[in-house]
Amino acid sequence: MLMTEMKCDIKDINLAEQGKNQIEWAFKDMPVLKQIQKRFIEEKPFKGLRLSACVHVTKETAALCVVMKSGGADAVLVASNPLSTQDDVAAALVKYYGIPTYAVAGETVEQYKSHIKIALDHNPDIIIDDGCDIVSMIHAERPELAAKVIGSTEETTTGIIRLQALEAQGELKFPAVGVNTSLTKHLYDNRYGTGQSSFDGVMRAANILIAGKTVVVSGYGWCGKGVALRAKALGANVIVCEVDPLKALEAAMEGYRVMPISKAALEGDIFLTVTGDKHVVDVQHLLAMKDGAFVGNVGHFDWEVNVAGLKEHTVEIKQIRPNLEEYKLDNGKSIYVFAQGRLVNLVAAEGHPASVMDMSFANQALGIEFLVKNNGKLENKLYTLPHEVDVKIAELKLESMGIEIDTLTPEQEEYLNSWKF
Repeated sequence: MLMTEMKCDIKDINLAEQGKNQIEWAFKDMPVLKQIQKRFIEEKPFKGLRLSACVHVTKETAALCVVMKSGGADAVLVASNPLSTQDDVAAALVKYYGIPTYAVAGETVEQYKSHIKIALDHNPDIIIDDGCDIVSMIHAERPELAAKVIGSTEETTTGIIRLQALEAQGELKFPAVGVNTSLTKHLYDNRYGTGQSSFDGVMRAANILIAGKTVVVSGYGWCGKGVALRAKALGANVIVCEVDPLKALEAAMEGYRVMPISKAALEGDIFLTVTGDKHVVDVQHLLAMKDGAFVGNVGHFDWEVNVAGLKEHTVEIKQIRPNLEEYKLDNGKSIYVFAQGRLVNLVAAEGHPASVMDMSFANQALGIEFLVKNNGKLENKLYTLPHEVDVKIAELKLESMGIEIDTLTPEQEEYLNSWKF
């Protein structure tokens, strides 16, 4: 099926064949999502509903959008980041899957925002968000759309922080499911996916050896744990910077050195931020770094590293490689910045492997189904998917991996559910 006559904003429709191959390749490693698609084709749970999705346009997220369309959704897709789009995938979604897509790798911030407005113009009933971009714009600029929205799902820690702020202020206008709080999302995607894909991006961007380097990880949530774990496995000396005493203590007990970023700035060779906050590596830290230090970000937005502030102390910016810039500073040092401070794992590499996104996007699809099935019954709050959904996703994943596990005997179940000796 070819869909060439539809509104879209993509780089080149002639890239579609390669993009189709990429999407099909991803699907081969997403058995849980394929099982859900099979049921959605039969049941059509989203028939007659408009879906606006704002996600990184990769082969894996394309698979999710195809599954949602299989369930009957009238879907529109826009990019959640100006630099992470895979242009061949965007072309394939338009040409072969009939999903209007507005995403171009390297698009300007203005173009990126205009695409989000197109997603709002779609007048969505359901929303898949990555960073709370659509939901934030509805609340800030188009509140009249909120009455029609059944609910949204959110993929990222950053987006959940924004949703929590809306809920705490009593401003959230429809229910939302925080997919990132599901165990089969954050324990696997955040830890193993982020850990691997971050250093994939670092090595593609700079082709440097990690072993023997001092890697500074700002933030020790599940993503930070994954980055630190992978750095250690690659032979790096790892320093963790944290504001949460419990997470800092955990990092110390895992064998990492823990210190403030002001001290770590003096020692690090490679800096990666994984916090979801603003300017965790600020100008004074950048200026204090060694000559030749590398700085990158693995958080959703590009303000974790204060690149804009760094420019005020820069005498020359030199493009060294496609996703590596040298900032020659007025103090005589040079700092190398990955991917303009945007997500190094999605800009310089391809993001997480399909096998781990299989579980994350299973949560997204089932999260939307949960909202639709409970339409009118939920409060305007942030929800976590029921535990049994997490368990089912884990069961399907284990089955696809050929792994069997034990089951409790009736006697064991009775013992666990009793308070008697």
